[in-house]
Amino acid sequence: MFEWNQTETKQLENSFIHQIFEEQVKKNPDNIAVTFGQEKLTYQQLNNKANQLAHHLGKLGVKREVKVGILMERSLDLLVSIFGVLKAGAAYVPLDPNYPLDRITFMVEDSQIAVLLTTINNSVENFNSVTTINLDQDWPLITQEREENPNISLFRDNLAYVIYTSGSTGKPKGTLITHHGLSNYLTWAIATYPVEEGSGSPVNSSIAFDATITSIFTPLLVGKKVILLPETGEIEALSETFIQESLSLVKLTPAHLSILNPLLTQKEEIPQGHALIIGGEALSSKSLTFWQEKSPKTRLINEYGPTETVIGCCVYQVPPQVSHSENVPIGRPITNTEIYILDQYLQPTPIGVPGELYIGGLGVARGYFNRPDLTAERFIPHPFTRRQPTPSSSRLYKTGDLARYLSDGTIEYLGRIDNQVKIRGFRVELGEIEGILRQHPQVKEAIAVVQEDNNKIPRLVAYVVAESEIEELRQFTSDKLPGYMVPTLFLTMDSFPLTVNGKIHRKKLPVADFSQRNVKKELIASRTQQEEALTEIWRDVLGKMEVGIYDNFFELGGDSILGLQIIARANQVGLQLTPRQLFQHQNIAELASVATIAPKNSAEQGLLTGLLPLTPIQHWFFEQELPNPHHYNQTLLLETLPDLNPDYLQQALHYILIHHDALRMGFRQQETTWEQFYGDVENNIPFATVNLESLAEKTQKFAIESVSEKVQTTLNLGDGPLVRVVWFDLGKGQKSHLLFVIHHLIIDSVSWRIILEDFVTVYQQLLEKKRLNYHKKLLHIKLGLTNYLIIVSPKI
Repeated sequence: MFEWNQTETKQLENSFIHQIFEEQVKKNPDNIAVTFGQEKLTYQQLNNKANQLAHHLGKLGVKREVKVGILMERSLDLLVSIFGVLKAGAAYVPLDPNYPLDRITFMVEDSQIAVLLTTINNSVENFNSVTTINLDQDWPLITQEREENPNISLFRDNLAYVIYTSGSTGKPKGTLITHHGLSNYLTWAIATYPVEEGSGSPVNSSIAFDATITSIFTPLLVGKKVILLPETGEIEALSETFIQESLSLVKLTPAHLSILNPLLTQKEEIPQGHALIIGGEALSSKSLTFWQEKSPKTRLINEYGPTETVIGCCVYQVPPQVSHSENVPIGRPITNTEIYILDQYLQPTPIGVPGELYIGGLGVARGYFNRPDLTAERFIPHPFTRRQPTPSSSRLYKTGDLARYLSDGTIEYLGRIDNQVKIRGFRVELGEIEGILRQHPQVKEAIAVVQEDNNKIPRLVAYVVAESEIEELRQFTSDKLPGYMVPTLFLTMDSFPLTVNGKIHRKKLPVADFSQRNVKKELIASRTQQEEALTEIWRDVLGKMEVGIYDNFFELGGDSILGLQIIARANQVGLQLTPRQLFQHQNIAELASVATIAPKNSAEQGLLTGLLPLTPIQHWFFEQELPNPHHYNQTLLLETLPDLNPDYLQQALHYILIHHDALRMGFRQQETTWEQFYGDVENNIPFATVNLESLAEKTQKFAIESVSEKVQTTLNLGDGPLVRVVWFDLGKGQKSHLLFVIHHLIIDSVSWRIILEDFVTVYQQLLEKKRLNYHKKLLHIKLGLTNYLIIVSPKI
């Protein structure tokens, strides 16, 4: 990983973007610099206008570190404004006029801009406290300024622009980007992308979207033109521009690409662009098929980069043939950029093992404006300055993205860490569900989200742009994903709502209605008492207003956990059923016919909860005042048969923790004493899978030892359960390893045998879909505690 991060190159002495542009003005003064419809400006005209605006801003006190807002739609004035601000030495703050007025007002006030540049089409009545320049009205005054290039002294660490992104608090946050970071990306881009091979680049996205910077600046640094597309019908206009122009590069999002492809398919002439730069969201290889087949000479490049690290920091050129089942990697870091994939202890993960992606280098932003708390949280000290000979930054940006290194050094993006959710105690990566859905030939796009059902239980919901029936999609995902990852509901849409940045607007997706049947079968009412009883149970457990006796349990949103609830409720009313019967007979009519009528069950003992005093041995343990009582563990590493099912391993652990109450013990200190309590496991199943199949055998052994050591340090007495189980997958057909780590306070030699026997038994029963059958609860522990209570506290 450290070798892959050796990306340092010497920077240009004159690396300010507006100065590189001025060099092009000298070389190509009469070249067209920008067009908007029938309007256009040459390089000399654009430079002269920008210079006049820069001199005018200077007289208003605009200088280094001063921020100037730009609130206007696409127009020639937009580029005049951007270069005018940069030439004045200031930083520009792009404001999209299509944003809600409250959001614009917040950004104007939060960024503390000194001057606001706008046009007559954009209302500025709310910004009386800010000096406003209306270029339509004030241009006669501005034209009185000199046309010479301003002689402004700048430093590389001065601000170039401040761009706002969404914040978790509901308020956007301003990211501070320096000239050094901006010039590093753009000089790399013009050296790497085929910018000089075509006529120029179109701009089809909002100025408030940092990806637009690529389309605006790269052509102007090599003598080409910027083609500003109209605000309305921009994708249609882009498809026409593809035909009319030999474009150098086109920057767009995967969502834009999914709209563009069918428009171009209708054209008689297939575009032969030089490069598509795709970024902003995860890229599916399926969306590239049109270009690989119809325009094979077009370079397809997946560009990854958060706003906080200047547009793009990692790129991957897609080879001519990519399997449609693959997600496109994000590639390798650009020059003067370092990328690390780290675990929770800020240590590098082995190749192939997922971790959080951290970015270092010249592109790392200063931080967030007026947000020192968030800046400190997301921009951390560089932990590897000693191991990197010449690190290009003293900090790393913590992206919150999940990724892994592949064996060839490229990086695969796996989704957002905050997109990792828990369903029924299992960790679920929403991106994995989306990736599987996109593999279906009739699915154009897919999104998976979590919403609470009528009983406040989190459920998976899939939104798809597809021509397939829901039943077909459900079967498709069921064939490829474990049951807990199959969405409860599938909602089909003609298209997804988009933000002004061209990304999918998840907040505008329709809210799922879990009370509806969402199946096409005719509603058939119950005919017998057994069917009536089961119908009532299904309605209650599944949260449905109506249930037919031929409705499929899983199509209604059922899963294995809900199935257990239904079986338990049926047993209580005298209908004896097994999990296997529910899996085999998935509707009420069939299930009622195989149910055995029996007396109602008496209530079984549920989960033990609450507090209980320490045993003598536990008292002794805490009296020793060990330096680290949390990590007094027993560890067992087992060699297993090949090809175990990790989902059933996790379910088996879940059931074991529920059944054996002692394993859920936690301990907390109250002033000078300790007490023990029964913990919860529903949302905290301590199971993890580590995939090591891509590693050599010696490296696998090292990785197992390394991970095992780290896992043993994760136990915390106050945060039970004090159990950890890790499955090391060494590859298909290979024997694997299963690691058990349990604290001494809750395990002994006899208990180990019971736990392991039950674990193996439950796993096998899950595999064969049989009724679960355990040892009795750990009665020797339970009875020991009971006897202790009787001896010490006879009144209890």
